[in-house]
Amino acid sequence: MYCLPCRSSKAVFLLTLLPLFGQAAPSEEERFFKNISEVNDGDLRFLANAPDSPVHHHQNRITLTPDSLASGWVKLEQCHQYLDPVPSSQIVYGEDRIRALRITRTENIERTWVNGHSVQMENIKPAALICIEAESLALLSDGPNAYVLRNGPYMRRFLDGYYPMRVTMTVSLGNSGLRFDSLSPTAQPGFNLRISHDEVGYDTWFEGRLSTAIRFVEQGK
Repeated sequence: MYCLPCRSSKAVFLLTLLPLFGQAAPSEEERFFKNISEVNDGDLRFLANAPDSPVHHHQNRITLTPDSLASGWVKLEQCHQYLDPVPSSQIVYGEDRIRALRITRTENIERTWVNGHSVQMENIKPAALICIEAESLALLSDGPNAYVLRNGPYMRRFLDGYYPMRVTMTVSLGNSGLRFDSLSPTAQPGFNLRISHDEVGYDTWFEGRLSTAIRFVEQGK
């Protein structure tokens, strides 16, 4: 089974790829997963230099509103690019933490559809892309006048190995009345932080398991 979970302990979201025939055939394994003896076994390692060829790119844009502070619901726009070719896959979200889920764009995927709190995909071809929109219950209180947005663990996993992956996150503060306070992990080679007056985000290449937490405080506090 080939899994790319993208969910925190708070069940933000989960992505699981399930090949129709179980383990990939040897020819596919040799094509997409080389140097097995050197594969990461789960420890987080940021990659200061991007891999030579494109890898699974998990792109997220989250928009906060004044209502998000009270309800926890945020607008989610998400794309998965350069999906590995498999016969059948699904993106599964926490049932109580996703609503208004819809597919907005696909490329090089024969069939896609929404089934409850999941997105189903069949016959994923090389350089595949799928984008969705939804509302996600993702913003949590973190003490007086403070909030936190937790994501992960992100991973690109095949059997017992972890392979390179790229994650991009952009959070639009909009008119929420919040300002950026801190990010965990901290900025470092391979994990780049972007901050402006109305947005905060990160862009990272890594192997292993990555979890992040973006903390916000109310302006003037």
